[in-house]
Order: sequence, then structure tokens, then C-alpha cells
Amino acid sequence: MTEHDDIWMPLVDEPIGSVVTQLQAEHSEIDALVAGPHKILAFRTFAYIRVGLVLGQLLVEHDVPDYDGTETWIEALLRDPRHKEAVVCELRAVAEEVAADPRYAAEEPIGPDDEARERFREFARKQLG
Repeated sequence: MTEHDDIWMPLVDEPIGSVVTQLQAEHSEIDALVAGPHKILAFRTFAYIRVGLVLGQLLVEHDVPDYDGTETWIEALLRDPRHKEAVVCELRAVAEEVAADPRYAAEEPIGPDDEARERFREFARKQLG
């Protein structure tokens, strides 16, 4: 394997991965910071760990209702806006740290940029017209 080969490893991501994915989708500024294959991998790796730590700390510090089958303890914690904001702040911090890492400075984002998307939309409008 050469030094330039991409290595993608599966990450155990449930339910924390779902939380990270949902909150990342709700906060586009996080996506903008980690728009590249290696940045995404680093972000997810550290975000899962650090969000897990934040959630664990919240669980220790705050009571959650007894499990009745309708929601997980994570969902119960995240209903409180303060808890959700704590997790979002941690995600944003991870994204900022990954974005600031000089090893990823030259990395190209995944997918087309906004200009390419607009060119495609214009092309599609002309073709489908």
C-alpha cells in the first residue's frame, strides 16, 4: 500500500454516529469546515469520541426518565436545548481543530463546488426546458 492510498475504516457509529450526522446536517458551518475525505474521516473519528464523552458526562450529571421504549437516553438528554447546544459546541470545536490542521490544508473538498452546481443547474434547465 502506498502513502497516497485512501484508507477508509468502518466506524461503530450507532447511536452516536446518528447524533453527529443529524447535528452536522443541521449546522452547515460544520460541513464547510470538514469538506474533504481525510478531514471527514478525522472529524468523524474524533467527533464520535468527544460527543460520546460529552453525552456520558451529561448522563452522569442529569437524570433521564426511566426507559419506556419510546426514546433512548441520548434522545432524552438532547431534548434539553442546553444539552443539545453543548454537543453542537463540541462538534464545532472538533471541526475547527480538524480544519486548522496543516496536514489537510491542500485537500480538495468532496463533490462539486457551488459554481459547478450552478453550471449544472443551468445546463439542466436548458436541456429540460
